Amino acid sequence: MNKRGGRVTPKGTKPGQKGAKAHHDPTHVHSTHDVAPSSRYTPPTPEFKKHSAPWVPYLMFILLGLGALVILFYYLGFVPGGRSNIYLFTGLAMVLGGLYTATKYH
Repeated sequence: MNKRGGRVTPKGTKPGQKGAKAHHDPTHVHSTHDVAPSSRYTPPTPEFKKHSAPWVPYLMFILLGLGALVILFYYLGFVPGGRSNIYLFTGLAMVLGGLYTATKYH
């Protein structure tokens, strides 16, 4: 099977457009200091970078640590008022809050 393909219009033009643009015309002589445009994608430069408040990582570690301690103390039986599932839900909510805070840190 003989595969054929490739560019059928001059570089720098669109189908239906007559002739090539002057800066893409291979017969056009460039001066030595001109640089040919690159065909590689260059992402746009971001106008600003996101910065989190300095308290965000502290909140994240506090929530993760307290949540883990509440769950650990529940299983060790060190919680006041007996083993109530509210301690597990509270610990899980704190851990999930810490994970959510971690996703918002920039």
